[in-house]
Formats: sequence, structure tokens, C-alpha cells
Amino acid sequence: MDFFQQMVEMGHERVLFCSNPDVGLQAIIAVHSTVLGPGLGGCRMWPYASTEEAMLDVLRLSKGMTYKAAAAGLNLGGGKAVIIGDSKKDKTEELFRAFGRYVESLNGLYITAEDVGTGTEDMEVVHHETRWVTGLPPESGGGGDPSPVTAFGTLQGIKAAVQHLGDDSLKGRSVAVQGLGSVGYNLARFLRDEGAKVFATDIDPEKTARAREELGAEIVPLNEILEVECDVVAPCALGAIINDESVPRLRCRIVAGAANNQLKEDRHGQELHDRGILYAPDYVINAGGLINVYNELVGYNREVSMRMARGIFANMARLFEIARAQSIPTYLAADRLAEERIARVKGLGGQHWVRTVRKRAVDL
Repeated sequence: MDFFQQMVEMGHERVLFCSNPDVGLQAIIAVHSTVLGPGLGGCRMWPYASTEEAMLDVLRLSKGMTYKAAAAGLNLGGGKAVIIGDSKKDKTEELFRAFGRYVESLNGLYITAEDVGTGTEDMEVVHHETRWVTGLPPESGGGGDPSPVTAFGTLQGIKAAVQHLGDDSLKGRSVAVQGLGSVGYNLARFLRDEGAKVFATDIDPEKTARAREELGAEIVPLNEILEVECDVVAPCALGAIINDESVPRLRCRIVAGAANNQLKEDRHGQELHDRGILYAPDYVINAGGLINVYNELVGYNREVSMRMARGIFANMARLFEIARAQSIPTYLAADRLAEERIARVKGLGGQHWVRTVRKRAVDL
């Protein structure tokens, strides 16, 4: 695999390979763009089968963060990190401190946060070695777990999609939630409170039991969740779930969930469009978590984060109307919105924001 060619094709500014054999650290940090501001994105810990698999994931995720920040109107660029390892058995203080030193070496071009396989407690350890970290617990001056804000923003996007198809509310609508991690569980809770019927699944039987007992969700076998006849399928686990195998199985009107990189390939967005299934582009609908950590950089307030996340409804409604007016798939409409904002700002304000964030980090 030609890593340099991949960087060129996807438009990345910098990729840093991080290795510390003494503590078992193998990680990759990718900075896609700093046009709008420093590249911010979470640190994912996952037992990748190969370096190539990890590299492809971090490149895709970091580019997605650029588009997510641009579409949300935030003054941030896109970055991401992956640590190759099993989060259930490979975590140590030494590993995360070593990772933090690599983050610090980039001097603010990349700001890290929690992601799949990492949490606020891990970010506290990273913070021992670097200023460039968000997603800290409230007692450390951060915003804590961003999952409720991500889930709330996803709820707004689902509401916009349902309304776009002619329904005034979620009451009586049915949603199949795939994945009951922090975001998926909170989304299921919000949906229940809106009066929606919730189907749910997860690889972890403890999580499905909790959703059944606490939320009244109807649990569906893992391999059947995409075939549930429902109004909305909400992918809230890992990416590439919309693919050649899954698209023909869908029996829903809408795909709208919190997972990143839901389309395995862009053509799958076209296939959803051709089938008449409304797709809520993932990096627009799941921007609540980014909004939450962004607010840590400017002075954290949970109420402000939730209010900003409510704006995802308007962003999504506008995107759907553009797609309808131009007769294009929604994933293309989202890309155009993000790319147009980046093009307008290119060369004007990004580095000023980098300097502003750096000053605030020093002040803190």
C-alpha cells in the first residue's frame, strides 16, 4: 500500500506514525486540514488486523472530521488518531502518556479527544503530557462525556428527516438502533421519550438487557436489525454498514444514525437515493460530539452545547432541500456544503484560530 499516494488522493496535510515498544504503543495521527482551524478529532483504540487497515481508517475518519466541522459551521479542521490495541486489556497509563507526548509534538495542529475504545479517564492521562486534549471530565475543566450531546444532535437530524418525509413528530414512528454504546443508548432513550417505538441490538448482551429493562426497547438479533420493517434505521456502531450486502436488505424509509463513515463507498449513497431511502449524512447528523468538545476550547457550558446541537435540525433540513432542489443524493449535497465553506475561508482565518486556541491552552 502506498501511504503517500493515499495522503495525496485524500488531501491530508500530515500523518504521524507513533511507536514506543517499551509501553506497547503503535498509533497513527492524521491531520487532514487546518484551513478552518486546528484538526480536532478523537483517539480510537481498536485491534486492527494490520497497519494498512488502521491507516485507511484514520485517513477516512480525519477527512470526515474536516467535513463535519465545516458543515457544522465550527472553526475547526479535521484530525483523528488510532491506537492499535484491545481497549479491554491493553490500556495502561504509560501507553496513553506516550501517546500524549506525540500529540504535544504537533504543537496544536491536532487536538485529541475520546472515541471508540477510549474515555474521559484516558484523556485525563493524556492530559498529563499535552495541553491539546478535550473530552476531559468536569472536575478537570472539561465537558465530560460528549455522548448525550451527540445523541441529542442525532435526534434532531432524525426529526428533520421524518419531517422532510411529511411526518410532524416521532410519536408512533419506529426506529431500529444498531449499537447501544454511550451514544446509541442515549439516542434510544431520547427516542423513547419522543414516543417512538425502539428496536435495538448490540454485540454486548449486557447492553441489550439494559435497553430492554430500562427503555422498553424490543431487542432484535444482531444480524437482523437492518431488515427490521421500520421508519428509520439508526446505525450507531462502526462504519461501512451501508454496503453491497446491506442496502438490498433495508426495509426503512430513512437511514439516520450516529456512526461515522456509514457508507462503505460513495456509490452506496447513490444506491440509497435510487431506492428512495432518505440518507442523513453521518458527519452532519453526528456533529453534536464535536460541538461539545469545541465548546471546551471556548469556555464550556453544557446548555450552550445542547443549544448548538439543536441547530443540527436546521442544518439537516437545509441539506435535504438542497438535495431535492438539485436532484442529487444527500451525501453529495453535504459534501458540497462543506467544501464550499472550506473554499471560502481558505487562506483567510484558519491560522488565526490555531493561534487563538494555542493561547487559550497556554492560559489554561
